[in-house]
Amino acid sequence: MQIPIVQIDSFTDIPFSGNPAAVCFLPAPIGEEGMQLIAAEMNLSETAFIEQTGDNVFNLRWFTPTTEVDLCGHATLAAAFMLYDEEIVDRDTVINFETKSGTLTVSHHEEGIIMDFPVIETTDTTHPVFNNSFMDKTVIGAAKLNKNWIIELASYEDIENLIPDFSKIAENSEEGIIVTAIGKAPYDIYSRYFAPNIGIMEDPVTGFAHCALMDYWHKKSQKSSLHAYQASQREGEMRLELNRDRVKIFGKAIKIFEGYMEV
Repeated sequence: MQIPIVQIDSFTDIPFSGNPAAVCFLPAPIGEEGMQLIAAEMNLSETAFIEQTGDNVFNLRWFTPTTEVDLCGHATLAAAFMLYDEEIVDRDTVINFETKSGTLTVSHHEEGIIMDFPVIETTDTTHPVFNNSFMDKTVIGAAKLNKNWIIELASYEDIENLIPDFSKIAENSEEGIIVTAIGKAPYDIYSRYFAPNIGIMEDPVTGFAHCALMDYWHKKSQKSSLHAYQASQREGEMRLELNRDRVKIFGKAIKIFEGYMEV
């Protein structure tokens, strides 16, 4: 069976930057094992798998090279971009993705793609190990969310210059650690995300992390809109808008290549 596959760079409009994701549009089910094998073959932080179930309704699942994840922003953005770009869905039509995190709605906008995601609630606390410093950088705040931590550092320079110790991060987090700080104009916040326990050393640009960062920074600043920059080597940006328990993520994307995979 031939499976159409595209690779999209998300949260950017510049080729070879942002966060790359593969998107497979499944003509027929291939099973969880088949999806995991393809994700391992693509060896990107996430591969998205789409199956159409109705008019503008699609099942959507995300796999890292080693495991399935419950939510992935940049691969959702890539999946929506592919559907609009290939004219499978009209640009004035809202896409409904059925996922393990519920129904996610996505629409096309002059700024790119708008994703409507659930806010991920954070709980301010103290990390048992990184309570004063993280990779020799001063820690000024921390929060827990699901299987991840947020660690706030003193400056955006600390985010940019941080050299991660992946073994230490793996030992002291169930899934990963998001580091963040107040940003430099025009950005409100900076961040990076390390998740070695799920096969991602550093994620270039992370949509789901910003669902938690929106909650974290709203509690600190009362801001309901943020311009966010992720300071990975590939770098990327997005705009966030909070509306009660939902966050709208505005991002751009660009197609890098397309083809078919024989399964």
